[in-house]
Amino acid sequence: QVQLVESGGGLVQAGGSLRLSCAASGRTFSNYAMGWFRQAPGKEREFVAGISESGSINHYTTSVLGRFTISRTNTKNTLYLQMNSLKPEDTAIYYCAASSKAVPTNRFEYEYWGQGTQVTVAL
Repeated sequence: QVQLVESGGGLVQAGGSLRLSCAASGRTFSNYAMGWFRQAPGKEREFVAGISESGSINHYTTSVLGRFTISRTNTKNTLYLQMNSLKPEDTAIYYCAASSKAVPTNRFEYEYWGQGTQVTVAL
């Protein structure tokens, strides 16, 4: 089992920044690819960014390219998502997830999930 706890969400003005964190415990964090997903009201949960076990490979959904950066510190069992130039359409609950596969973008290939943290971007 891997337990994941997100933090760092909140209310921010458009153009602002937030840094999300995801603290992992349980099984060896560095054995898992990690991902960030988000879900807005009335919409399906969507892939935002993913990172390989070592951190050497990243993937992003097109809408966040150049604005969001995913990173991890395996010695601290922590995943991050730096979000800059935030837009109202980024408003959602953000979830971190762990996968034993190679940086999947499909949510069904992630085995473990956190409880989510709310990000609200105001005009």
